[in-house]
Amino acid sequence: MADETFEVVNNTESGRFEVRLGQDVAFAEYRLLKTGILFPHTEVPQAFEGKGVGSLLVRTALDYAREHGQAVMPVCPFFASYIKRHAEYQDLLHPDYRKSLGLD
Repeated sequence: MADETFEVVNNTESGRFEVRLGQDVAFAEYRLLKTGILFPHTEVPQAFEGKGVGSLLVRTALDYAREHGQAVMPVCPFFASYIKRHAEYQDLLHPDYRKSLGLD
């Protein structure tokens, strides 16, 4: 990970977790539903790929889901891949999404 420190902000008005990167913004969109929290899309500017920004966004979003008792629906491939690789977050998965990640 780079020496840079990134701060994640929950922009509730836009429905996304954001990291301001100078002129650019990395973000993870979310939708609060009755059945949980859906993560449809994550985007990190190319200049910041591989620097831990995407993983930080996902971890922050998943920690938010845990704190608020929300089941997670990872539609975004980056979210799904992260959860599949990190067993400590798999308990958050909405039951309908466990099978699609090969966890059932």
